[in-house]
Amino acid sequence: MNIFEPLTLPNGAVIPNRLAKAAMEENMADKEQAPSQELFNLYHAWADGGIGLIITGNVMIDSRAMTGPGGVVLEDTEYLELFKQWATIGRAKGAQFWMQINHPGRQMQSNMGQDTWAPSAVALDLGKMSDKFATPIAMTQAMIDEVIQRFARTAQLAEQAGFTGVEIHAAHGYLLSQFLSPLSNQRKDQWGGSLENRARLLIEIVKAVRAVVSNTFAVAVKLNSADFQRGGFSAEDAKQVVEMLNELPVDLVELSGGSYEAPAMQGQARDGRTLAREAYFLEFATEIRKIAKMPIMVTGGIRRQQVAEEVVNSGVEMVGIGTALAIAPDLPNAWKAGKPVAPELKPIEWDNKALASVANMSTVKYQLRKLSKGKQPNPKVSPILALILQQLAMIKRTKQYRHRMQGRATI
Repeated sequence: MNIFEPLTLPNGAVIPNRLAKAAMEENMADKEQAPSQELFNLYHAWADGGIGLIITGNVMIDSRAMTGPGGVVLEDTEYLELFKQWATIGRAKGAQFWMQINHPGRQMQSNMGQDTWAPSAVALDLGKMSDKFATPIAMTQAMIDEVIQRFARTAQLAEQAGFTGVEIHAAHGYLLSQFLSPLSNQRKDQWGGSLENRARLLIEIVKAVRAVVSNTFAVAVKLNSADFQRGGFSAEDAKQVVEMLNELPVDLVELSGGSYEAPAMQGQARDGRTLAREAYFLEFATEIRKIAKMPIMVTGGIRRQQVAEEVVNSGVEMVGIGTALAIAPDLPNAWKAGKPVAPELKPIEWDNKALASVANMSTVKYQLRKLSKGKQPNPKVSPILALILQQLAMIKRTKQYRHRMQGRATI
């Protein structure tokens, strides 16, 4: 199997090669939480780089529920023309362009001034950083119904804007992942308890999305291979959820892992062990490949062509690449030209794992900001400098966000 061979999805759409730009949170929305010129510049770079599938960073289904203050929101038609521009840019060189749609649940910092929703009133455990996140409100049935409707509405608007698919984010400890985990979901009703009940919200959202988009519009799911926490969502649970998704018209499942509490998606387990090898979720993905009826994509640490080829030769159809494309957006074209490019950031090995996780995300976002301004990334940037710059930017964006939300509340 060749990484430059096309892939035909169950809905008939064709991805021109097996390389995907996995979602990375950019925090580059304009002041109205709509796509900005900086975001357009960034996606120009990826579209020109030869990637087959581009998946956006988080697009939020509710302006009150944000993974970060600079996040993009799509909940109505007010700024749809900007989303149309974004879709045109992403598709300009023939790539499939999917919008990742998400709700953070309890993973929203309290300084943003909004109530946080979750399946149960269970707070995040981030050690000394726990106080940055409020104890969430246990969701009512009306709140659950609203979330289902909002996922469907955002997907419908994404198709209207010209995106070719959506990816429903049910990984990394966000709301749908919180429902899947018995640690964060302690409900006693139809939405908690058994795995079938804990997966019910994800299944209902997939059904609701598929009901309002066309058959040729891709519907994908991002799922944790595991939470990497004792007693949490396990690899066996993930297999069973994929079997549930087999019964629905799902076009692809992306496998990742971890959460804010255990950032395995950055190569760290809960106990501080480093998942050092590239493609660190591949072993699990090959097991899922045996039971999945839809194509599988694996994301996590891939930066070398040899490893990407090992992924597709294992039977896993798509290779998700994140950080490496933040450093070298033209990586697919470079590989196709025979260049042995293998971009990487230096691992951050601080004792405070939660802070190291934030610093790692900051160094990635530093590269994204460089690209958005037409500048060369700097993978050797000091993590401390990147962290400080990101924190300053977040303080400014948080003030803007709170001001905007207060203004909307008085209308």
